[in-house]
Amino acid sequence: MMRITLDRSMFPAGERDLVKARGLSVRAFRFKSGVEGLRIEGRRATLVLLPFRGQQVWSFELDGRSCAMRSMVTEPAAEPGFLESFGAFFVHCGLMAMGAPGPQDAHPLHGEFPSAPMDEAWLEIEELPGDSLVRVGGRYDHAVMFRGHYRAEPWVLLRSSATVFEVGMTLVNRAASPMPFMYLGHANFRPVDGGRLVYSAPYTPDAVRVRRSIPSHVTPAAGYPDLIAALAREPSVHHRLEPGLRFDPEVVFMVDYLADAQGWAHSLQIHPDGTADWIAHRPDQCPRAIRWLSRTPDQDCLALVEPATSGVEGYLEERAAGRVPILAPGATWTAVMRMGRLTATAALVLERKADGIAGRNAPPWPGEAGCAGSETAGAMRRDREL
Repeated sequence: MMRITLDRSMFPAGERDLVKARGLSVRAFRFKSGVEGLRIEGRRATLVLLPFRGQQVWSFELDGRSCAMRSMVTEPAAEPGFLESFGAFFVHCGLMAMGAPGPQDAHPLHGEFPSAPMDEAWLEIEELPGDSLVRVGGRYDHAVMFRGHYRAEPWVLLRSSATVFEVGMTLVNRAASPMPFMYLGHANFRPVDGGRLVYSAPYTPDAVRVRRSIPSHVTPAAGYPDLIAALAREPSVHHRLEPGLRFDPEVVFMVDYLADAQGWAHSLQIHPDGTADWIAHRPDQCPRAIRWLSRTPDQDCLALVEPATSGVEGYLEERAAGRVPILAPGATWTAVMRMGRLTATAALVLERKADGIAGRNAPPWPGEAGCAGSETAGAMRRDREL
């Protein structure tokens, strides 16, 4: 394995090759705003990371086409601020607070970590038989008197041949006292007209709850209250993304996920051609789950699932509701997520799995009345994304 410690001086105004391996290349550059970028190209997937700004995954492309949301923000702003730089594919949110701040909250929207100035950043390259992988990681120490002291270590891992990748976060309480913390992984796909949402939760109003409160940073469009009322009665209204169905400015759901035997919960946006966007997370690590949709003339965004430790109503309200976990002195918490694009075969396998977890009737395997376990396993092996 080769490890390269990244330094801000390594990022030029143009692009600079840092390393090449079997099926992988990594280049350093700067956005016009001056923010450092790391371009990782595999055989099919391309990621752009911000190694020194919260280790955001700024963009995700597959076969040259963007999988990320459409946003008015096309590059990270020079100054920190969540909405000013809200164009990324994936953002770590938290960690001392998270969500939309309430009237008495002092924290910024989604906390301090999205724009955290990383203390260290590095990349590791490992060549494998017929393949290679790259892992980008970093470290950020944050201390606030009377509030807490933590060390955060995020990472991203991509195999050269893969169309999915792994994102993770490890948090260590470095204080001598217990530390409340909040986390949310904000992954933003582009909605597809005619797409279907499938996920491992019951499709009931009790398990898929639409947010009725309106945060201060949005202004609802005409007809918004009627849409929210319809979604509260029947959440499956949002499961098919019809072109005329607008979510303006946004709709937020709280979803009670169920996991498979290995501890993973699954969320898919199945495209009309059968391929799918996919996120898997672990409810034992992130017991809350948020879905966010925004389809307006200015932006087109689908956060299939935002794995979280807490809700998004701001620190004080979440703490009062008992939804802010406590990390003991010296203790460690970790969250791992997998995300990307699946072939039609792999998507059908996971659709059947999600339906089975939630107790729904699974769709039939093409040309058959059902799909035996051995056939499912074979399909999963054939689709190397997984």
